[in-house]
Amino acid sequence: MTKERLSLKETQEKDIIVRNSGIIEFQFVEDPPDGNLAIAQGEKDIPFPIKRTYWINKLNRPEAVRGKHAHIELEQVIVCLNGSFTLHLDDGAKKQDIIMDSPYRGVILGKMLWHKMTDFSKDCVILVLAGDVYKEADYIRNYEDFLARLAQ
Repeated sequence: MTKERLSLKETQEKDIIVRNSGIIEFQFVEDPPDGNLAIAQGEKDIPFPIKRTYWINKLNRPEAVRGKHAHIELEQVIVCLNGSFTLHLDDGAKKQDIIMDSPYRGVILGKMLWHKMTDFSKDCVILVLAGDVYKEADYIRNYEDFLARLAQ
């Protein structure tokens, strides 16, 4: 069962129905006319130490699909810094789509949570804060393998 799409701007913690996920509210300072400041501190705002950061941009193809995997141990927080995209989450029992449309809130991508990203606006910039360095062995890249591992 897939719940209807939720806008991250309007989503509350109780609206997240998939396991191993949640919403992160960043500290936010409005400083007109000189811009805004958002703050994410590892082990304070982010529930783990940040060991790797990466970003995705120049998503010019409307049919682009990113992600399409789960992690065995890695925990991450994903943020849409600019524009918007749809984050599809699947814990093996429940599925949920979240429209990522706020640079002041992020979504936790916990262990054993299948995720993919679609519907990128042309100005979309995505930031990911990861709790560990890149380890290919931590990736599950086949959905059937993901479901089988959950059933163990």
